[in-house]
Amino acid sequence: MVFDAPPAMSTAHAWMPSSPCGPGCLDSIDGVGPARVAARLAGVAGLLLSFPFANAVTPRGKRVPLQRRYAHLLLGCLGMRLRIVDNRVVVNERGVVDEGDAALTPAGFGTAGHGVLVVTGHIGWTDIVALASVQPLGFVARADMVDWPLIGKLAKLMRVIPIERESLRQLPGVVAAVGARLAAGERIGVFPEGTTWCGRAYGTMRSALFQAAVDTGTPVQPVRLRYLDRHGVPCTVPAFVGADTFASSARRVLRSRGMVAEVVLEPVLDPGADRRELARRCEAVVRGTAVSRRGAVEATEWIEAGHTRVQDPSLAVDAPEVRRPLRRPMLLGRRSSAAAR
Repeated sequence: MVFDAPPAMSTAHAWMPSSPCGPGCLDSIDGVGPARVAARLAGVAGLLLSFPFANAVTPRGKRVPLQRRYAHLLLGCLGMRLRIVDNRVVVNERGVVDEGDAALTPAGFGTAGHGVLVVTGHIGWTDIVALASVQPLGFVARADMVDWPLIGKLAKLMRVIPIERESLRQLPGVVAAVGARLAAGERIGVFPEGTTWCGRAYGTMRSALFQAAVDTGTPVQPVRLRYLDRHGVPCTVPAFVGADTFASSARRVLRSRGMVAEVVLEPVLDPGADRRELARRCEAVVRGTAVSRRGAVEATEWIEAGHTRVQDPSLAVDAPEVRRPLRRPMLLGRRSSAAAR
């Protein structure tokens, strides 16, 4: 029997995060031939099959570099290069660390033995591989991921904290599990949007998972993650959106040519005492120069769509000389469920 993951987007209740992104968001990209795709797939399978043995025979103190190396190799087998931009400390005159500059690789998401909550937007399943290539960490991810072919084995090895998006009742337990892991000095990655987006449009960062950092006094590492094509232009090929399945998404990624996964490490934030305020701060940092819903409208206009914001397709991104009248952002209605924030 052939298994495939459920569609990327499904809604079970009114407060479940959903994304309007779909097939129309996906870019075309330069592709590789069938032979290269087969070689990449064989490389992925080889890494996933050999990792448990390599991890078991490696001394515990040396497993983190091994895990990072495996994730890095896996990213390469998917046809992507890794680029790290460290905005916390300038490591060279450009502030950029490419995969060839091993000596310049930053410390990662935090110091060993000290917990840190890593926060970023969610584009697709390759996000986990890209972040693990910087430094191994655990993740809060959809519960059925452990049943996926290939990537499910990686999820188990990374000790994924499962979350049933369809069940609000399980959310407090997930927050408690994240808090316990943070208190134990672990690095945990979360995607507070609650679902995947194409990488151009994005959703609101819900505040629930931030409570784990507030409760434990754990610092928060905001990360800006994006994917670039061979010309350095942001692209949506790795997005896992709409009715996409794991098989179709994997085929699209494996056929791509010259893609770069860019991970931007922003200054670490103190958790403070208010999870909603922490979520707003993280969202502002992760979006970079994008418009803040609660701030002034800048160079980009956005369309409000319920609890989400989608870029207006009528505006050309690369047309700085065109001046258009600014629209007044619509105000979102007050939410009645704190657990969904």
